[in-house]
Amino acid sequence: MKRRTFMAALAATAMLQVGVSGAALADDAKPLDGQHLSVLLPPWGTFPKEMTDQFTAETGVALESQTLGWDEIHTKIVTSMIANTAPASATEVDWSWVGQFGAAGWYSPLNDDFSEDVVKDVPTSKIFNYNGKLLALPYNNDFRVLIYNKAQLEKAGIKQAPKTPDELLEAAKAIKAAKIVDYPIGLPLSATEGTSTTWYLLTKAFGGDLFDKDFKPLFLDPNSGGYKALNFEVQALKDGLIDPSATGLKDVDVQELFKSGKVTFDVAGWAGNLSVYADPSKSQVANDVSAALMPSTTGKTRTIGLPEAIGIPVSAENPEAAKAFIKWMLKPETQINSYNSLGNLPPRLSVLKQLEEEGKLTNGKVLLAQAASVEPLFADGTPGWYPEFSSAVSAAINQAAKGQVSVEDALQQIADAAQSASQQ
Repeated sequence: MKRRTFMAALAATAMLQVGVSGAALADDAKPLDGQHLSVLLPPWGTFPKEMTDQFTAETGVALESQTLGWDEIHTKIVTSMIANTAPASATEVDWSWVGQFGAAGWYSPLNDDFSEDVVKDVPTSKIFNYNGKLLALPYNNDFRVLIYNKAQLEKAGIKQAPKTPDELLEAAKAIKAAKIVDYPIGLPLSATEGTSTTWYLLTKAFGGDLFDKDFKPLFLDPNSGGYKALNFEVQALKDGLIDPSATGLKDVDVQELFKSGKVTFDVAGWAGNLSVYADPSKSQVANDVSAALMPSTTGKTRTIGLPEAIGIPVSAENPEAAKAFIKWMLKPETQINSYNSLGNLPPRLSVLKQLEEEGKLTNGKVLLAQAASVEPLFADGTPGWYPEFSSAVSAAINQAAKGQVSVEDALQQIADAAQSASQQ
């Protein structure tokens, strides 16, 4: 009986071991092995090769990355989807495109593909809901903060970062007068999205908003925040505080100027860029970069959240591999690597808090304080007509910066464009 019992136990053990091995093999299996995935993202969302190699090692999916500028990506997506073809199986989905893409039905809902806990850990995912459908999941936690070169301020005898727009102008004038840099204020004035979002941000800084609840423009009155914001930009350009070439610069060009030490203030600084600016291998001002809360005329700092996400077009060739890519992108280790290599501030709150606790979040206290003041640009969600409106905004601001139209006329153009776009 003992031998029979022993042999039975031995057989059971063998079966258990086979079961464990089978489970391990199942866990190690890569159902997507050998598949190819095309991904379309901007430079700040394109992961370096060492990271994508890790994705391939984990999933077996070979990644084909396409990198284009923000505006070019939007154009490619629109033209491709109108032609019923996907520009890639996973693409950039900006916060500002949600209304347009949702109304057109261009992106597959992701509600059933990700756990509720993970989605809750990414609070900005709410911005990517359209009529209850989750169209994309954020890969960065983009909000704006004032980034400055503290060494240049010190050389000009300025002891603290500006807290109001007027203090920002005075600091810039002092730095220019001391011949520390020629053009202290860095912001884009080309006919691109970065120009529009900078104006939106400065509108908040001057205590204003773009529209009321009925989308009536609030920026035509000379005493409004939007009017003062555009006047601030045009006057600073006339005063020689902004490089005249800014009329042809995008936001990414301004970032390069800051990294080279040619501008003192990155006025609409991406919060995540602090880690890039502080990296000696990527920045010439690594030891001098610092951040402060966005200046304000009201004594209360305000900023806007402009997160970017990854979604899957309905006509994607490989949607399962695309889902695997988004899940990999949401992993804490991936988000930390993305923050370290690209400056993408993690959208998962748990990861952001972890970095702060470990002392790895550059200017962490400022970032967490500014994050608490983040406002959506549109309280009730980004309207489908936003892309047309934003294009009109940047074009009008570019004309005003070139002296082709007055501030008043530029703002009237913007108001007219908003009315026209909303009625389409």
